[in-house]
This record gives sequence, C-alpha cells and structure tokens, in this order.
Amino acid sequence: MTILEHKKARLNFELLEEFEAGIELFGFEVKALRAKLGKLDGSHVIVRGKEGYIVGMHIPPYQPKNTPKEYDPDRIRKLLLTKKELAVLAGLESQKGLTIVPISVYTKNRKLKLRIAAARGRKRYDKREVLKARDAKREMDRSLKNQ
Repeated sequence: MTILEHKKARLNFELLEEFEAGIELFGFEVKALRAKLGKLDGSHVIVRGKEGYIVGMHIPPYQPKNTPKEYDPDRIRKLLLTKKELAVLAGLESQKGLTIVPISVYTKNRKLKLRIAAARGRKRYDKREVLKARDAKREMDRSLKNQ
C-alpha cells in the first residue's frame, strides 16, 4: 500500500532503473508516515562510502509534544541496501546528468520501504511532450470507452 508518493517525479525526470530500499527510522517517524504525513518533494539519495542516505525528506513529528526537542524533521536518513545495489547506485550517481530520486514510500509485510530510481532530469520542452502524449492517450481511451 502506497503511503507517500513523489507526484512530479515521473514528469520532472526520466526514470531509468528502480530499486527498493528500507529506511532507518525512529518509532514516531514510522507512526507519522503511516498517518501519511511527510513529503518527498525536493529529496534525493546520495551514496557516501559504502552507505546510502536520503537527503531532504521531511517527516514532521507524529505528536509534537511527545517528540524529543532535538528532533530534526529534515535529518539525513540511512537507507538499507545490499552491497551490490550500493555499488550500482554509486556508479549511476557518478555519471554526469544522473541523480537518484525517491518515488514512493510504501508498506511491504509491515515494513516501510522506499522506491528509488536513477533518473535524468527533463528539459521544459520534454515535459511538454510528455504532457501532450498523456493527454492524447487519455482522449483515445475516452473515445474508445464511449463507443
């Protein structure tokens, strides 16, 4: 079940290769995510050493009065990936023009997972083409449905 989604990821980026990662979270962060609080907009993944981290993911406190005072909602969170996946992501990150973006947070067997993808940014004219193609497909589907 999808909890959070980066809605503009597919428009702003051309997604090349997708991965599934676990996230290292505090208990109250898990509760906040299950309550569908949080944002993925503007966040990205970095690989440093032999570890992956998500930067810019905002998770507000679930119960602000019960949250520790030193809690930072925008803190850097560690990703749980295999060594092979980290090696692939490090190689993709080092390529010019590629970035690793989060697509969604979802539950899988009572665990929270993060879907990430290696992506290439789109130019404005590319975005227009994507929107045009999407609208044309929608119109075709409508006309076929009404017949």
